[in-house]
Amino acid sequence: MSPSLPLVTTAERRHRLGRRHRLAPSARAATVAEVADSVVALHATDAATVFLSARARLAEGGPGVVERALYEDVGLVRLLSMRNTLFAVSRELAPYVDASTARAIAVKERRTLLKHLDEDGQGLDAEWLARAEAAALEALDVHGPATGSQLSAAVPALRQKITIGRGKKYETETGVATRVIRLLAADGRIRRDRPRGSWTSSQYRWVHTEPWPAVPALEARAEIARRWLRAYGPATEADLKWWTGWTLTDVRKALAAVGPDQVRLEDGSTALVGPGDTVPEPAPEPWAALLPGLDPTAMGWADRGFHLDPAHKPALFDYAGNIGPTVWWNGEIVGGWAQRADGEIVWRLLSGPGRAAEEAITAEADRLAAWVGDARITPRFRTPLDRELVA
Repeated sequence: MSPSLPLVTTAERRHRLGRRHRLAPSARAATVAEVADSVVALHATDAATVFLSARARLAEGGPGVVERALYEDVGLVRLLSMRNTLFAVSRELAPYVDASTARAIAVKERRTLLKHLDEDGQGLDAEWLARAEAAALEALDVHGPATGSQLSAAVPALRQKITIGRGKKYETETGVATRVIRLLAADGRIRRDRPRGSWTSSQYRWVHTEPWPAVPALEARAEIARRWLRAYGPATEADLKWWTGWTLTDVRKALAAVGPDQVRLEDGSTALVGPGDTVPEPAPEPWAALLPGLDPTAMGWADRGFHLDPAHKPALFDYAGNIGPTVWWNGEIVGGWAQRADGEIVWRLLSGPGRAAEEAITAEADRLAAWVGDARITPRFRTPLDRELVA
């Protein structure tokens, strides 16, 4: 390692989170699309995460602002993409996410479904699948937004049952509706519309839409890498590979196209930042944040040691490595939070950040409670601390 490389301290990395992830009050965004772009993409596996991640970063506005972005303005769209996970991205970035990641997932999804149809032995093939997809799209055109159940009622082909793993211990009979709908969504021919119920629901209606404009895959991956380095740098090649789910070859080609700079970290290792992004980041004002499970600021790196004490991981993560709701103080995870059945927001510190921190966290918890209102939030991935707080 060359001592001539610029040094980025742990403090500066945390400053970047406050400013670039729009968590410091002075850095909060005016629109939901700006929020998503600031962290590249918002996790959307859990419906509430999109809303709560946006809330923490918006200057003003309640759940209705996020709903308008998703369902009226469509400035924010959900795509099955990085790590084969559902993310919400700005409409501007969506073609790049689609070309860099979602296209390959769609191809794999189609290949897998066709394999299941062939092994089922009922004569269902690519032509049958094409007719089923066309019928589903026609039903949406005729009837408007529809849930999976409503689509199945309108399209006989979607009520078809197939057997997966015939003759094996894991043999199971399943309907094709969910798989066909998932494939249409992966292809960008339908998108998730308003859910049944409140903004915390994951039972979506679907609408017919046009696929995203084609972008060359290398160009798309370079754009994603450039934006990711801006939001998450300093970071490593391994971090980008983990975050995207790309092959190592694709990661290296994307980084070569971007031309990142190398910097030193306090632990003696090196990392990457965007071209010219080596100027020290000034500290924002002190800030506290209550972020939801799977929030991108907590999930942006394979190695999160600069903002998370390893001793806190058993309390904050589930068995599969999903992080739960977290409490932050000036760029460091210091605890976790939960909402009880009566709506109360409760939190617990795992370290002692001091009285000023506790006062700021209390104020942020009050802001969260007012924003959530009568809604009740149960994270999809429950962690030990989350369960303890609601018990």
